[in-house]
Amino acid sequence: MSGDTAKLGFDTLQVHAGWAGDPATGARQVPIYQNTAYLFRDADHAARLFNLEEVGYIYSRLTNPTVNALQGRIAALEGGAGATCCSSGHAAQIMALFPLMAPGDNVVVSNRLYGGSITQFTHTIRRFGWETRFVDIEDSGAVARACNKRTKAIFCESISNPGGHVTDLPKIAAIADRKGVPLIVDNTTATPYLCNPIAMGATLVVHSTTKYLSGNGTSMGGAIVDSGTFDWSASDKFPSLSQPEPAYHGLKFHEAFGPMAYTLHGHAVGLRDLGMTMAPMNAFQTLLGIETLSLRMDRHVANAQKVAEWLEADERVSFVSYPGLKSSAYAKRARRLYPKGAGALFTFGVKGGYESCIRLVDSLKLFSHLANLGDARSLVIHSASTTHRQLTPEQRAAAGAGDEVVRLSIGIEDAKDLIADLDQALAKAEV
Repeated sequence: MSGDTAKLGFDTLQVHAGWAGDPATGARQVPIYQNTAYLFRDADHAARLFNLEEVGYIYSRLTNPTVNALQGRIAALEGGAGATCCSSGHAAQIMALFPLMAPGDNVVVSNRLYGGSITQFTHTIRRFGWETRFVDIEDSGAVARACNKRTKAIFCESISNPGGHVTDLPKIAAIADRKGVPLIVDNTTATPYLCNPIAMGATLVVHSTTKYLSGNGTSMGGAIVDSGTFDWSASDKFPSLSQPEPAYHGLKFHEAFGPMAYTLHGHAVGLRDLGMTMAPMNAFQTLLGIETLSLRMDRHVANAQKVAEWLEADERVSFVSYPGLKSSAYAKRARRLYPKGAGALFTFGVKGGYESCIRLVDSLKLFSHLANLGDARSLVIHSASTTHRQLTPEQRAAAGAGDEVVRLSIGIEDAKDLIADLDQALAKAEV
């Protein structure tokens, strides 16, 4: 799409950004470029591409036109300079850290994360020689104290999965700025429609595009969006971006590419060597999903508000964690940071504990019991027995996934039908 995207509204960008039609055929919708490699015009053209002297397509592990259109669209929606799409949200988290970290470095991470992310940060990244320093992201003093000379980033979720904690992004971004490190925000739960972390000071935004961006439960994917505002050469903390890159004859990414340095490094080094590539078909399906993102999110949020209010008033429920409720500790912050709504993912407590939760989940009819969120369909899961099963009781409690907690991802169905389904399942949970 030509023109200044900054002047266009969100609803326009979600339909048009990243693609202006196929110049070869006139196809208006993004084609699925289901191919592995691309013809070079001549030997000089090939050399210039491999030397990063010219931007173009070489091999679909690195770049693909369908995926590139999605990258442009997501970057525009998040207000970033560029984006790199990859195979999953977990891949995006590793890809986000890859240009920043070296063995012995650490990342300061919120302990209010999705269970799989906690496991990744607790165990998997150790194999890279990286250290995780978990903190309560609500305690800004603890966040600041956890940073030292080997800290390379601060990582959090905008709205935590599953606990519904709303991170004070401007406050955490200010700490990151003082420490000279990027703030990385997982914006999967909020989406760029409800929250714009870059506008609040974040350097990088990651997504599991599998969730709300796709919105249909068909396509795995992840994305990393760079704000393009961080000065990677301000210190010697980020040599992958500020110092000569041996694989490209001493090229310095930040010096050569400025605001696009991090994104181009993600393709030229990250995807080249890690190979966490997004499939073109998945990119195509996600592009289709994004076209209706704002429409779906408005319905998701409206339904979530109705269901949460009903649950909160039910005597069989011990608590509801939805930040859109007036009773929520994060209600004021959610209204300030997310005026369009506090998302559609939340937890509630079932009186009777673990066994009652199991009976409730098994009794639901409209809610699909599966390990996903952000689908057009309403979803349910008991985190303590599934997604957070590998964690200690203390870790589960910190993440808002105790034994009595059920997580709901509210879809776009009729809210009264969802409430009726929960009502009959709660009745059976009491037996």
